[in-house]
Amino acid sequence: MQEEKALYRDFCRRLLDSAECDLAPVASEYLGDNTRWHWPHPFEATIGPLQAVERFWQPFREAFSNLERRDDILMSGLYRGKAWVASTGHFTGVFSNDWLTIPPSGKPTRIRYGEFARIENGRIEEVRTLIDLVDVCRQGGIKLLPPDRGSTDPIPAPATGDGVMLATQRQEAANDSMRLVEAMIEGLLEFDEHDLATMGMERFWTEDMRWYGPAGIGSTHGLDGFQKNHQGPFLKAFPDRTAPPQTAWLAEGDYVCVTGWPSVVGTHRGEYLGCPPTGRQVSMRVMDFWRRQAGLLAENWVLIDMPDLFMQLGVDLLSRIRQDK
Repeated sequence: MQEEKALYRDFCRRLLDSAECDLAPVASEYLGDNTRWHWPHPFEATIGPLQAVERFWQPFREAFSNLERRDDILMSGLYRGKAWVASTGHFTGVFSNDWLTIPPSGKPTRIRYGEFARIENGRIEEVRTLIDLVDVCRQGGIKLLPPDRGSTDPIPAPATGDGVMLATQRQEAANDSMRLVEAMIEGLLEFDEHDLATMGMERFWTEDMRWYGPAGIGSTHGLDGFQKNHQGPFLKAFPDRTAPPQTAWLAEGDYVCVTGWPSVVGTHRGEYLGCPPTGRQVSMRVMDFWRRQAGLLAENWVLIDMPDLFMQLGVDLLSRIRQDK
């Protein structure tokens, strides 16, 4: 899968290094005519290279000057016979011009992302991207959600510094990593809708585990902090949540990642991030990246399309940008 990684990395690099007038030819070189690129709210899915450039990459490049992309994790794998490359990290650039309805701050800004790309016959045929828009707004002083329960510090790369995997990894390690995550997910599904202990999460995580959530939730250290700041409030809000079939599950070395559109479905039965219960059925676009260490999960990077989730709850988060200006 190293060829697929090289193609994907080259495409990402050229999207930022090329002149803006050359973005369409670059995209046409790597994307198929019918490549479907799934974006977070408020972007609509695009088909083919020209739509991807016109609706996302051109405005993005115009909004942020001196853009750089820094992958913290880069991995690949086969899922149902299809080759996927996945990455998470952040863009950095000076927020110089309006983007969507977000006014420019004129300051260096970190734009956190997660991405899965399916590659076939030397072409990128499908892409799914999540971006933490709530965090972009927060860096510019615009508050779309109540204060995070967890830390708002910048999301770090893996503590071991080995997240960008450019050499072949041991298949045995990948198998062990996948089995651990699958067992942990099975434990999550044992929740009795009342007591977090019914899931037995201490079986799967290191004592000093780290969970890096999206803006609105924040990051936590240790299983107690994770359950207090995220898992408990989330399960109270969506106690019947289930996981439908996912879009891609990948394991490489000590890392596992998954995405689904949706990844989670459930009923909004309790307060969540300032929104009172609505009783609505919702679906959530999520990306998870895990790192295994000594037989347990040590770190977990999570992205959730918060604007999309809140639209389903009847709240247009991005409309708060205008109110907070």
